[in-house]
Amino acid sequence: VIEEKGVKMKLTVTDTPGFGDQINNENCWDPIIKYINEQYERYLREEILITRKRNIPDTRVHGCVYFVPPTGHWLRPLDLEFMRRLSKIVNVVPVIAKADTLTLEERAEFKQRIQEDLKAHAISVYPQEDFDQDPDDRALNDSIRKKIPFAVVCADQEHQGNGKRVLGRKTKWGIIEGE
Repeated sequence: VIEEKGVKMKLTVTDTPGFGDQINNENCWDPIIKYINEQYERYLREEILITRKRNIPDTRVHGCVYFVPPTGHWLRPLDLEFMRRLSKIVNVVPVIAKADTLTLEERAEFKQRIQEDLKAHAISVYPQEDFDQDPDDRALNDSIRKKIPFAVVCADQEHQGNGKRVLGRKTKWGIIEGE
């Protein structure tokens, strides 16, 4: 349960470790897409009952943070195909994982290539242009779209640095504070 400015929201995070790591990745997205569709069907079945529950458990998948490996080149065919399929049923937010492994120039070029890939393959990512009905919303969404894909650096453990303990990732050139 997350609370922000007095608003509570129940959040469920589902991880898919090992996705795309097999030798044969043909149709490897099927179980994930099946799961997402089952959650929508489950919610709909509960909602259309004449005598339904007062609080229907919402297990639908509302968004997917899609972590892209920091190759610095183009999106892999697997990433393109999966995001294309996924974007039809859920909001997709592409994020460059471990962005600290790229220089600022490499990251900027990689982001540009990803944007070109998404456009060339007609992959709709969040925020979709369908949400741009209001001019203020359009301006805000355009500013967000320019930043996609986002890039993140995450802490993997606590390290001793500068006389204090910090969360970060240790590299051969120092500690990157992820917090």
